[in-house]
Amino acid sequence: MTPRKKLEGLVAATITPMTLDGQINLPVIRQYVDYLVNEQNVKNVFVNGTTGEGLSLSIQERKQLAEEWMCQGKDKLDHVIIHVGALNLPECQELARHAAAIGASGIAVIAPFFFKPTNKDELVAFLQKVASEAPEVPFYYYHIPPLTGVKIRVEEVLDGIKAQIPTFQGVKFSDTDLLDLAQCINKNKTGEFEFLYGVDEQLLGALAIGANGAVGSTYNYLGRQTNLMLQAFAKPDLALAQKYQ
Repeated sequence: MTPRKKLEGLVAATITPMTLDGQINLPVIRQYVDYLVNEQNVKNVFVNGTTGEGLSLSIQERKQLAEEWMCQGKDKLDHVIIHVGALNLPECQELARHAAAIGASGIAVIAPFFFKPTNKDELVAFLQKVASEAPEVPFYYYHIPPLTGVKIRVEEVLDGIKAQIPTFQGVKFSDTDLLDLAQCINKNKTGEFEFLYGVDEQLLGALAIGANGAVGSTYNYLGRQTNLMLQAFAKPDLALAQKYQ
């Protein structure tokens, strides 16, 4: 892996390749890495998340995938972020320790979504217990209320979070509430945190508000197109950016 850079631009939420009999198809990942880098100009990945159906995989399968992405991405990818969220805390912690051991660029965690946290303090306490198992690894909160049902505003979650989670690096923000995102970015005046938008269909709106980049499934196959949108937005050529969106 290359030295730590700021995580920005596009991050492909990776699909888990499977064989016809339902086993994970690890040999495909080498081709997958080369395709992302060479064909889509995407050098960051988010492994075992929603797109990768991580919560439908066994812990062992998730570890194997994480290891293979780290192995095949060495010297090719800038960031390999491993999602380590699960329904129970010990599994999250085990996956966090594993991600740290294999040298992941970062870890991310969704909120528990069956027995849900009811307020910000409960959520942050859970996240802290996971992050503390990988004390040298940048930590991201994965906010996806349409799937978790946990609708605690990220703006609230940010209050005092660095004191409780020193490795806190930012948020994968997979919600259409651009007001909440805007208020988060307004609180981030020093640029300390990264806000990566997760609703591909309205990325341009998030960029206008100040998102640093994006994590999404479509960047697996529309990375080159979306990079053109990022370039148009940066010029700025809003009409061209709108066309790409």
